[in-house]
Amino acid sequence: MNRFPKSVQSVIRIIDTLSEWSGKIVGWLIIPLILGLTYEVIARYGFHAPTVWAYDIAYMLYGTLFMLGAVYTLKRNGHIRTDMLYDRWSPRRQGWVNVISYLFLFFPGMIFFFLSGLDVTIHSWIILEKSDFSPWRPPLYPFKTVIPLTALLLIVQGVSECLKSLHAALKGEWI
Repeated sequence: MNRFPKSVQSVIRIIDTLSEWSGKIVGWLIIPLILGLTYEVIARYGFHAPTVWAYDIAYMLYGTLFMLGAVYTLKRNGHIRTDMLYDRWSPRRQGWVNVISYLFLFFPGMIFFFLSGLDVTIHSWIILEKSDFSPWRPPLYPFKTVIPLTALLLIVQGVSECLKSLHAALKGEWI
């Protein structure tokens, strides 16, 4: 079968590699998350000396892991869809449904997510926002930076997925 031009295939490969590596790097956040929570449990229940920082570290690390992990999940085709219908369709139909979904649902939603997240992040950096959830009061602006970064990386990976879907829609096979 005819394939997309080499330049388009190169773009897809570069984007997929970026998403693969970002997912593997972000995945390492699970280690400090587990260590921090383990330390908190031992300190709290073993020594009756709870920490003031464990809650903040846990939600920031988990939130970052969850959000940036969405890019890796998209690359790995791991997000939820109605497989009972989708799996029965031909690659062409799957491709067209994906292309239409990316163009009219995914990209507008991610652009909105990026712009609103960027607005919140810029404001957070301007005021050097700190958490009010604990006496430790860690800075929130680095954590809030994850919001537009996630949206941007999802948009980029969405371009790759949309191109792959377009190929399937036009050629009847997945690349």
